[in-house]
Amino acid sequence: MNDPTETARELVRNRFPEARAAFLAGSVLTDRRTPTSDLDIVVLLPGPPAPYRESLMYRGWPVELFVQTETAWHTFADRETTKRRSPLLSMCAEGVLLTDSDGLGATLQTDSRQRLAAGPPPLSTEELDYHRYALTDMLDDLRGCPDPLERVYLVTHLLQRAAELALLTNGHWLGGGKWLSRRLAAADPDLHTRLTESASAALSTPTTEPTLFTAVVEEILDRTGGPLWTGYSRR
Repeated sequence: MNDPTETARELVRNRFPEARAAFLAGSVLTDRRTPTSDLDIVVLLPGPPAPYRESLMYRGWPVELFVQTETAWHTFADRETTKRRSPLLSMCAEGVLLTDSDGLGATLQTDSRQRLAAGPPPLSTEELDYHRYALTDMLDDLRGCPDPLERVYLVTHLLQRAAELALLTNGHWLGGGKWLSRRLAAADPDLHTRLTESASAALSTPTTEPTLFTAVVEEILDRTGGPLWTGYSRR
């Protein structure tokens, strides 16, 4: 296939001649690129038909288009920041600026980098207690679960929740899927290795007690105030 940056620039030029700015982002720009990597392209238009999202093929490349206006961009970025995960900020902060007709692209890239560096909003006490409670409750379910098939789902869910709690309590951004793994690996490589490897072992041998995995999850709980179940209430 053609060079990803030049292909993305050509696509934007052909499909969006009125674009104020555009970014190419994603694994395709890194050494993590795989045969299935796609072109993640953020496009800023002056107005309608933005905002919308579209998936397509272009010159052999799978493409994900995230088409925004300036106002919509800020709305999406603010909404994602509240959820403590912002793929839009990441794409604009870390991506290649393909075109920038009026300086908006450079402005948004600077803003994205500053907001990512500042980190997500801190957890409130109520939010932290809920995460501790949910993790404690799922750990108890795992310890008492006699069904090896059900335990697969419990381990998978615990892996995600434990990784998220470790990130949130240390001021790091969340991520989905592979990005959750990458965020934790960057924030705490040792914890990432131990949590992921012990979860993998628990999933590969579901008839064996997942003691190593539960020990790492308990460690994460201890770092954040310890298990919480008795006496927990929520309104």
